[in-house]
Amino acid sequence: MWPPSQPSLWRRARGLFARGPAADGICLSRRHELLARLAPIGPLRTDRIALWPSDESLSITHTADFNRLLDNSVYDFSTDYMPNWAEIWPCGVLLAGIVAQDPGPLRGQRVLELGPGVGVTAVAALKAGADLTVADYDMGSLALTTLNALDQTGREPTAVHLNWRNPSREFFRIAGDGFPLVLGADLLYERKDVRPLLALLERIVLPGGELWLGESGREEAQRMVKALRWRKWRGPSDRYTSPLPDPNYGTFDTITVHRLRRPREGEDGKAS
Repeated sequence: MWPPSQPSLWRRARGLFARGPAADGICLSRRHELLARLAPIGPLRTDRIALWPSDESLSITHTADFNRLLDNSVYDFSTDYMPNWAEIWPCGVLLAGIVAQDPGPLRGQRVLELGPGVGVTAVAALKAGADLTVADYDMGSLALTTLNALDQTGREPTAVHLNWRNPSREFFRIAGDGFPLVLGADLLYERKDVRPLLALLERIVLPGGELWLGESGREEAQRMVKALRWRKWRGPSDRYTSPLPDPNYGTFDTITVHRLRRPREGEDGKAS
């Protein structure tokens, strides 16, 4: 979820993260810096996460008490914003598993992940050899993604704050002409976010580039996919059984991963 600016929440969040240069190996001072800046989200824990359908697994650090984080967060009724990024969601784990199973399309490519959560998919993308940028509204997400990336790969992604209802000049400076691949999992929770995200995708996915979108059946995500296909974005939509139970309900839901290619100018968008 990507709400508009909320000064009270932003003042609390902006101190959580400051990006440093990429490292060839784990820098202990950098790790300690990130841990200190993550202190406001409460105690952390590390779990081993299997990246089905690949044979890979990752040790992922995340909040040890998600409910405590929710209780201490600023809730805005106009946007329904809550720090849902701090959970390990099955959709992101599945997308990471797909990346780990077939890393070739990411190797050496500029890749953007929208809404990296705690960094499961981001770590898989870095291990696949991507030149990775991660973008999120919540600075805590960027900090924890960076911490997990350092711990698992010894490298940091480029991290940038993004409110997709009002993207900053800094975000577009980093995006440049766009990305050949954009990743995202469980991005949409509100209907009012569909149009802004559509507009953003058409600015940041290069013609001929792809969006890999994982979604667990929310109406808002399906609306966006339908709108992209109407705009002649084409590609497969593969359905999977969730690799993990839903953190809220304990159910194993169906997750769909759409791999949609943006047409080049003059193409009719028909699937090959």
